[in-house]
Amino acid sequence: MRASGIIMHISSLPSPYGIGTMGKEAFRFVDFLHRAGQKYWQVLPIGPTGCGDSPYQSFSAFAGNPYFIDLDILIEKGLLTKEEVRSVHWCDSDDKVYYGTIYENRWPVLRKAYHSFKKSVPADYSKFLAENMDWLMDYALFMALKDKHEGKCWLEWGEAKFCESEATANYRKELREDMNFYCFLQYEFYAQWKKLSDYAHHKGIKIIGDVPIYVPLDSADVWSRPELFQLDEERKPTGVAGVPPDYFTADGQLWGNPLYDWEVIEKDNFAWWTERLKAAGKLFDVIRLDHFRGFASYWNVPYGDKTARGGKWVTGPGKRFIDAINTIEGIDFIAEDLGVLTPDVAELMEYSGLPGMKVLQFAFDPSGTSSYLPHSYEKNCVCYTGTHDNATLAQWIDEAGEAEMGFAARYLGLSEAEGNIWGIIRGGMCSAAELFVAQMQDYLEIGEEGRMNMPGFLNGQNWRWRADGNMLTDELAVKIGEMTRRYGR
Repeated sequence: MRASGIIMHISSLPSPYGIGTMGKEAFRFVDFLHRAGQKYWQVLPIGPTGCGDSPYQSFSAFAGNPYFIDLDILIEKGLLTKEEVRSVHWCDSDDKVYYGTIYENRWPVLRKAYHSFKKSVPADYSKFLAENMDWLMDYALFMALKDKHEGKCWLEWGEAKFCESEATANYRKELREDMNFYCFLQYEFYAQWKKLSDYAHHKGIKIIGDVPIYVPLDSADVWSRPELFQLDEERKPTGVAGVPPDYFTADGQLWGNPLYDWEVIEKDNFAWWTERLKAAGKLFDVIRLDHFRGFASYWNVPYGDKTARGGKWVTGPGKRFIDAINTIEGIDFIAEDLGVLTPDVAELMEYSGLPGMKVLQFAFDPSGTSSYLPHSYEKNCVCYTGTHDNATLAQWIDEAGEAEMGFAARYLGLSEAEGNIWGIIRGGMCSAAELFVAQMQDYLEIGEEGRMNMPGFLNGQNWRWRADGNMLTDELAVKIGEMTRRYGR
């Protein structure tokens, strides 16, 4: 069925508390999507963020981001007072996330909520702990140890860097209260997400989530399950992830994530991966599999290299992985098949049968041969104006070369009356792609200031854009809805 949706990360929602949450503005955004005739809401990864504030570098592949817990809901539950929340300085302006300020101020407030929670623990709390025991206790201990070691990477924890050591076992007793705090945060996160996703479903909106292919070295997953990764006896990586040099990056991109030991993972039929995807399936209706080409072959860079130039291609799990995830019921997938697409990737895409991604910003090569041009799409794909890694449409239009923009204008019949942004959106809406998705920033016609991420650059500006609550107007919803209906979505 033809459909369309909008990308809007939770962090970008309006909020008086410095970052978007799962509170009333999230419900209001669902209402906006419904009025605009959309059937999908796509979010970025929702795990707890670490270095660089990237949602793709999370402390856990299973946990939710405590920053997204809505404080007003905690007030309504009697866990906080209005004064405890509103007396705090949360941000300098409402158009950006100030992660440093939130880091300093959000945790003390959440601790207060936990102390109130302990006085009257809900009846379903024990059930939540039991259902999530496989990952929750290791995650809670990991975070408690991270606090004890002043945020240092677990490789610097002495004997506690070995999850199975006697020192770690002793910490499980010593840090029990801190572990309980982190369990409480996950209970609140999942409870709030459940109410939000139930409301979205009631409004006919499905949620597309994003599962990064890799987890960071400094994560509960690598610390607690080192056998799944390519590590030496001291738990340091032997190789790390990245992508090779290309037209855009002469040195490639050095991500630094530890690589999976696929031979070990396959021995139990990819159990860790299937459990990870099942957990994500409890949160999302559709899962975008990030860096799909890494399942065909991945770029292995020697640990310690300063760039990705010295890497090499290594064969991934391929069809065996696809067979394993196909046993998971009730989840639809989208394959993020962008980047360097070698024949093995094309073969794996065909074998999987999953819809791939088409990005309009990549389409308008003046030679006119791009597979991203809408007339070349098969039905089984998802068309995007751009992703979180791309410029907004307004910025792309400003920066596109004359030949590129001229071809786009001729191909799409762009006009001043319609506007270039809406003309490009129309090109995606009327394409054969079964699903069309645009960034909220594109509908709002926001320029460079709305860009979510500049890949490969730790410039302090990534992941920070936030919407103003006044932007999501009824007039805009009507305009989006009219185009959506016109093209049968």
